[in-house]
Amino acid sequence: MQKYIFILMTATVAMQACTEQPLGNVPARNEITIADGLLTAEILNRFGRLSDPQASPDGLTALYGVAYPSIAENKSVRELFTVGVDGRNRRRITHSLQSKSNARWIAGGQKIAYLAEGQLWVMNADGSRPQQVSRYAGGIAEFAFSPDETQVLFISSVDANDVRRPSDFYDDLPKAHARVVTDLMYRHWDEWVEDIPHPFVASFDGSTLSDIFDMLDGEPFECPTRPFGGVEQLAWSPDGKTIAYACRKKTGREYAFSTNTDIYLFDVVTRTTTNLTAGMDGYDTDPQFSPDGQYLAWCSMEREGYEADKIRLFIQHLATGVKTCLTDAFDNHVGAFTWAPDSRTIYFQASVEGASRLYALSIDGQPVRTIAEGPYNYGKPQAAAGKIIALRQSISQPDELYAIDPATGEAVDLSQENKHLLDQLTMGRVEERYITTTDRQEMFTFVIYPPRFDPSKKYPTLLFCEGGPQSPLDQFWSYRWNFQLMAAHGYIIVAPARRGVTGFGQAWCEQISGDYSGQNIQDYLTAIDALKAAPYVDENRLGAVGASYGGYSVYYLAGHHDKRFKAFISHSGIFNLEQMALTTEELWFVNWDNGGFYWDKDNRTAQRTYAHSPHRFVDRWDTPIMVMHGERDFRVPFEQGMAAFNAARIRNIPAEMVLFPEENHWILKPQNNIFWHRTFYAWLDKWLKPDADN
Repeated sequence: MQKYIFILMTATVAMQACTEQPLGNVPARNEITIADGLLTAEILNRFGRLSDPQASPDGLTALYGVAYPSIAENKSVRELFTVGVDGRNRRRITHSLQSKSNARWIAGGQKIAYLAEGQLWVMNADGSRPQQVSRYAGGIAEFAFSPDETQVLFISSVDANDVRRPSDFYDDLPKAHARVVTDLMYRHWDEWVEDIPHPFVASFDGSTLSDIFDMLDGEPFECPTRPFGGVEQLAWSPDGKTIAYACRKKTGREYAFSTNTDIYLFDVVTRTTTNLTAGMDGYDTDPQFSPDGQYLAWCSMEREGYEADKIRLFIQHLATGVKTCLTDAFDNHVGAFTWAPDSRTIYFQASVEGASRLYALSIDGQPVRTIAEGPYNYGKPQAAAGKIIALRQSISQPDELYAIDPATGEAVDLSQENKHLLDQLTMGRVEERYITTTDRQEMFTFVIYPPRFDPSKKYPTLLFCEGGPQSPLDQFWSYRWNFQLMAAHGYIIVAPARRGVTGFGQAWCEQISGDYSGQNIQDYLTAIDALKAAPYVDENRLGAVGASYGGYSVYYLAGHHDKRFKAFISHSGIFNLEQMALTTEELWFVNWDNGGFYWDKDNRTAQRTYAHSPHRFVDRWDTPIMVMHGERDFRVPFEQGMAAFNAARIRNIPAEMVLFPEENHWILKPQNNIFWHRTFYAWLDKWLKPDADN
């Protein structure tokens, strides 16, 4: 592996006087008037977006960030706020054009460390006197201080293994531009893998970083694991002598087929490493030491190559080495978790039956206890002065920061960032119902009605096809697939928790693997058939929409819907499973969910999967279809969308394709997001609204 050479601008970097000054046009809360009370894409892109709350050391104050999108400038700027856990003294503490991230309390709550423009900064807790700590040439992606704050763990990049360029072969071709690839996983999510993240440790004396070293020096493995892993995959022990980290120590072909991520203990003094989870073959992630240092907790999956295996919560007593699974009796995935100050209790979040709830469990083996429930999604919990703080959202509200009483479940909105917008909006009613499936199971289903719904009228109706395929269908607020925005456009939305959706037990989740075209497709049809019988649903104006696996579902339904639907939209959908299997990046997914590869003629599961690829049923397509895709999508390469669109037009089916050169699996930039929404609803309105009877 070529080692990336990092250079400090000076041997020891003195803390610099701040150049971050308040500037004109600093992003701020959008104070707008909503005349008709209906949600639009433009209003959606004016909500402040909360993230990363942190309780102060004394538990009395919460620190959090709010990103303000600018439609005109086509970007977001993230600012920092503090608020008392009692709901008082809410204030914005930063005002500039530089986004701040990874903000953490230090110095006993007297100061805050954060990142701006890829460097580490420190300021007073009130936002005054910001000073730049680092000028690290490689940049800093995330960081975590040791408990005594004498050391800083940070994430930066090193060259990936086996990166080859023309100049490495021929000195006389300095301007040639090509990639030479010799193994798998050469691209991931939305990037060509030319560098990988590594964890570094530096000494910190309050003003300078020094003695920087790479924890994985000479090792060609990424840590944290891409594309979504962050500094939460590493944790300091309370005494600052050990760092626990999650890492999949594989490269190339092995990496592409494996999910075997282990938890390692790194001795900061001796710089030696121990594998804590050797023999545990699935994902092992999110290590956290107990406050007293006696235990390490982490999330674990049992089976290698299965990314939707049940997520269990494990602890290990570090002195004895005894490992214990705390959630054997809990038949759902454990989400984000945190230790309580007593080191005997763990709070965690989990999606269960259409909502992401908060739970508590004792390491002594007592049953899991529900802390907070209701029609909401709670994020990662944190203990704070007798309360728990966590972000909370719902189908009808974006994230806000709440303080929750762990005894009663009472929740108080601390941030109220978007209350001024929500108070002006009329949201549609969200109904939860159960529908009997073809195999006599009871399937949870959301039905979202238009604002000011009139049951005496008939409404066009959309079947929402969830992605994943193993993902939660719960009280999520989305800036892309927003149910209330669909409802505000005059549509009823039917969102069934079909087979494969998590939160309804592991058996329900697992049924979909190897059966993409089977029971879950029947679940979709059962849901839309049940709703179209309602007098307020216009069965002649039904549409189906979805992304990723939901996009696959749309393509498959297009060949099997028996004229139920009048319009389809597939975003980043899987169209040709054979092509997808050989052009996607994470091949463990293909191996497990498809059953293998199409050339394995003796593999009945794989042969059934590929025989039911949507592209094989284009001869049955008869309905207008829109295809949307990001060109930087390497999970479901955009050629899948091109093939589907081309097939539709070759067959003379009305079709439209919208490609986004800058976007990946998601549409993130504000103006792209608004254009996505406008074209989405223009297509649906064209085919499903009565004034465009086609």
